[in-house]
Amino acid sequence: MERQIVHCDLDTFFVSVERLLNPSLVGKPMLVGGTSDRAVVASCSYEARRFGVHSAMPMRLARQLCPEAVVVRGDMEMYSRYSGMVTEIISERAPLVEKASVDEHYLDITGMDRFYGCWQWTQELRRRIMQETGLPISFGLSVNKTVSKIATGESKPCGEKRVEGGSEKAFLAPLSIRKIPMIGEKTYMQLRNMGISRVATLQQMPQLSLQKVLGAHGSTIWKKANGLDDTPVVPYHERKSVSKEHTFEKDTIDMHRLRKRLLLMIDELAFDLRQDQKLTSCLTLKIRYSNFDTHTKQLHLPYTCSERLLYERTMELFGKLYTRRMLIRLIGVRLSGLVSGHHQVHLFEDTETELNLSRALDTIRSRYGFRSVTRGICL
Repeated sequence: MERQIVHCDLDTFFVSVERLLNPSLVGKPMLVGGTSDRAVVASCSYEARRFGVHSAMPMRLARQLCPEAVVVRGDMEMYSRYSGMVTEIISERAPLVEKASVDEHYLDITGMDRFYGCWQWTQELRRRIMQETGLPISFGLSVNKTVSKIATGESKPCGEKRVEGGSEKAFLAPLSIRKIPMIGEKTYMQLRNMGISRVATLQQMPQLSLQKVLGAHGSTIWKKANGLDDTPVVPYHERKSVSKEHTFEKDTIDMHRLRKRLLLMIDELAFDLRQDQKLTSCLTLKIRYSNFDTHTKQLHLPYTCSERLLYERTMELFGKLYTRRMLIRLIGVRLSGLVSGHHQVHLFEDTETELNLSRALDTIRSRYGFRSVTRGICL
């Protein structure tokens, strides 16, 4: 039986929610993110993109490119709430759902043609989401996740596109190689230096040739360029939480030592989340005193895998939870409410320097192990 995979993506999600709450913003160029020059753009409207603005761009540069843009600080709790509404609508109707990020879902509706046309079902789901939430959303339908995701991109803004089984290569051939997932800036430049700009050229190349240039990554790109992808749709609720605890050899009240241990645990948990492509929405801190009294405190937060944000919230919880001024025997951190997804640029504090540092640390740790490099802590 031929698979039927749907990819759906909420168009300029943060911007759309802000416009839903404030209709006067409709049609205006918008930047959602921190208001300082060191902040980065979390999301931008199509009107702003015409000036060359894009997500993760330094806010200062975005303002220079589009000085008339309206800058909105944003509300991640509100965005998470609307994301949950969309997920609930989809989960009630689709047999298998994977939440790839706060604004992106994959659906496996294989076999539904027996009872209801897959394309008609997809169109009706899209209409229902827009009617019940007021948010614009785009869909792509094909035989696998890669082609469906690219089809969604081609249908934007607020559109829908179907790629019939057997026509995947013809659909992909005229597109730019930038359209293929996994081709970042570095890989794109490598391919352009080889004279490759269209997917059709990749399709005509022997798989081994691309593999020699890009390694195993090249083989994966070749398969995607040819519309081949057997990756399954995996329900996002598989993993519920991750946690770490540390029992001190000697009970302590040394605040520097406690802060350092919490930073190390948060740093490692955040790294694990990014490696597994997960985000957390709930943080729990645990303290066990020398008399074995144990106390916990929980905090809900926007979906994130940022060690900086998690550490700041952890220290806030620690300040509220540690009230007895007794020696501490054990501390622990638990991250729960996990969903599949990639790091979302934080609206308020993320800077280009911090993002680059985090990526560099991840690269080193992926190759040499987590303990190969650690973050320091100020006294």
